[in-house]
Amino acid sequence: MKYRIETIGKKLLIGKHMEMSYVDNQTMDLWQSFMKSRHEVLNRVDTFYYSMQIYNDVFDYYKFNPANTFVKWAAVEVKSHTAIPKCMETYTLEGGTYVVFTHVGAASEFANSMKFIFEKWLPESEYIVDDREHFEMLPEHYNPVDDHATEEIWVPVIKK
Repeated sequence: MKYRIETIGKKLLIGKHMEMSYVDNQTMDLWQSFMKSRHEVLNRVDTFYYSMQIYNDVFDYYKFNPANTFVKWAAVEVKSHTAIPKCMETYTLEGGTYVVFTHVGAASEFANSMKFIFEKWLPESEYIVDDREHFEMLPEHYNPVDDHATEEIWVPVIKK
């Protein structure tokens, strides 16, 4: 998988969020709700969508428990937190250093990319996972069942 290391500044997001677990995965419900009213968000920075996960502590792939809850966001980046649609909330992603991978394939194959990142790339790298937001950037016409769909996986890292 291709990757790059990128350090970003803060990003202002507007969207919707839900608490869930991988056992009780409500991602589809969250995104359907967000997409119905996405046109109400003004002053977008670009056409990407953010699928963001906020874990309760540092994400440890080897101690991963699919029943643990986390907060998932469906959002877009905006220039300012003004004109917030009634049904949405704001979030400020503080930024930092990330390793960014490109996943190509249907969402059903996403676990294979995560397995590569956490079982092969990270242990062999000079980085460890940091306790910040994980997110994926999805292009405007992203289709989760398309075998050629692309998305960027952003994993927060710090040097060992």
